[in-house]
Amino acid sequence: MTTGPFLYDDEPAPLHTGTPRRSGKLLVAIFGGTVLVAVLLVVLMPLVKGTPEDQVREAAGVFVAALADGDLETAYGLLCEEERARVAVEDLEDEYGGSGTATVTAAEETDVDGEAGYDVTVRWSDGGTAVLSVINEDGASVCGVR
Repeated sequence: MTTGPFLYDDEPAPLHTGTPRRSGKLLVAIFGGTVLVAVLLVVLMPLVKGTPEDQVREAAGVFVAALADGDLETAYGLLCEEERARVAVEDLEDEYGGSGTATVTAAEETDVDGEAGYDVTVRWSDGGTAVLSVINEDGASVCGVR
């Protein structure tokens, strides 16, 4: 063995000298981030899906456009359960159809058979008008015509 002064005489210093402490910062950051995302989703949802009136107008527009194009399956899919039970697919044009193309002109909040809904006014190109009753039943659904 050799004796003498060595460059590194000391033992390695321990890396962790204190008692370990848990920091809750990570947990708080994860929780805070989750809350922030949830609040943003709630606030931004109307921008993505539109207001209830926008949704009703869109559903009524798709419904009458499908009728005008002869796409009875699409139009039938936009009916509420009660109307599907009452009207057969092949009778949709007789029940709801007008002549020409249709334009949604107004949507007004109202009661539809005791449920909150909208009366949507549709103007056909031949000059006739119809009022579609639209309710929220797994999305906007047409539930009658006047």
